[in-house]
Amino acid sequence: MNHKAIKLSLYINYFVFAILLNSVGIVILKSQKVFGVDEVEASTLEGFKDISIMVTSFLIASFLPRIGYKKGMLTALGVVTIACLVMYFGNSFLTTKLHFLMVGISFGVIKVAVYSVIGLVTNSQKEHNSFMSNIEGVFMFGIALAYFLFPAFNVPDQPNAWLNVYWVLAGLTSVAFVLLWRARFEHSYEAPGNSLSADFMEMISLIAKGLVLVFVGAAFLFVMVEQGIMTWLPTFNEKVMQLPENVAIMMASILAISLGIGRLLAGQLSRLFSWHVVLVVSILGAMAMVLFVLPEAVNANIDGVETLADVPLIGYAFPLVGLFIAPIYPLLNSAVLSALPKKLHSPMSGLIIIFSALGGTIGSRIVGYLFKTLGAEKAFTYTLIPMAVLLTALFMLKRLTARELANKDS
Repeated sequence: MNHKAIKLSLYINYFVFAILLNSVGIVILKSQKVFGVDEVEASTLEGFKDISIMVTSFLIASFLPRIGYKKGMLTALGVVTIACLVMYFGNSFLTTKLHFLMVGISFGVIKVAVYSVIGLVTNSQKEHNSFMSNIEGVFMFGIALAYFLFPAFNVPDQPNAWLNVYWVLAGLTSVAFVLLWRARFEHSYEAPGNSLSADFMEMISLIAKGLVLVFVGAAFLFVMVEQGIMTWLPTFNEKVMQLPENVAIMMASILAISLGIGRLLAGQLSRLFSWHVVLVVSILGAMAMVLFVLPEAVNANIDGVETLADVPLIGYAFPLVGLFIAPIYPLLNSAVLSALPKKLHSPMSGLIIIFSALGGTIGSRIVGYLFKTLGAEKAFTYTLIPMAVLLTALFMLKRLTARELANKDS
């Protein structure tokens, strides 16, 4: 198996999908201005993306190994390349819905396959931890790039100029397709012997395992924290930090960049220290940011800001919480996947995606409710509760993964 070519392809896959998935907010804004739809109708694009990811992950996870990870990813890359061209040539709100439906379906396949293939191209738990952190870090940099890539193609007096960005994205997916097509896979890992119904029941039965049950709870809690902060940080920046709307949105990219850097650092730290140690330090650091840095940001008197250069240092402080929460998601995923037999990586990946999506959706709504009822100044403080529960869950996960690894090796 050509590990270098496969890894490079996985990095490009995740990078371009991060841009496409994170573009939904930008496209919602453009849809209102270019296609003349209202806010409620434009908001349906989020559902076309998220629901298609969840449904595809649930349906494909149990039998993707039988199809073959390589074939699945090549098909997904082909579909998303077409989705970019559909967006460019369609130039309507209907084709925008179709675009995000195709992107969501493709990402559902890609994420299950990527999480499964990581187990094939790594040879130890520490290597698995490191690569998982790195690839999730690349994903965050893709998210950050979306905040700048789309505006680069936006020309005020040319309403359709922004669509040219999809030629760039189609080019990236084509490069990933060629690299993956040329890479050699070991097919023995891709075809379990059970029937499709048995494979599906195997995925469902995973939930009954103590390790998996604790893990999905931990993943749910983390994504609730991460997405809650990421979704509502622009609102916090505008209402509390008193930043102009455009600057408040661009400042949200600081969180994405810090998440990316944090995950790359975690990839290196996980080679030197146990995943459990890295995560305990990370959660304690994140809690310290909420307890000590957040109040300073809330009480800061910021005025006269027109550009990013005008934002004082305290404005950049709280988004750096991303450095601490960054390692949690990839290392949690890696810990549970590397503790399970490789034949279970695909169904387990499906469960990861489903519960992560639920955590993100519910977390965003909870933080939104807190913003409305308690005020933007206090809402983020309540993320300390899921962080504290998550810290407790880590000790349970450490014991359960150790037991699972012992059973796997025996």
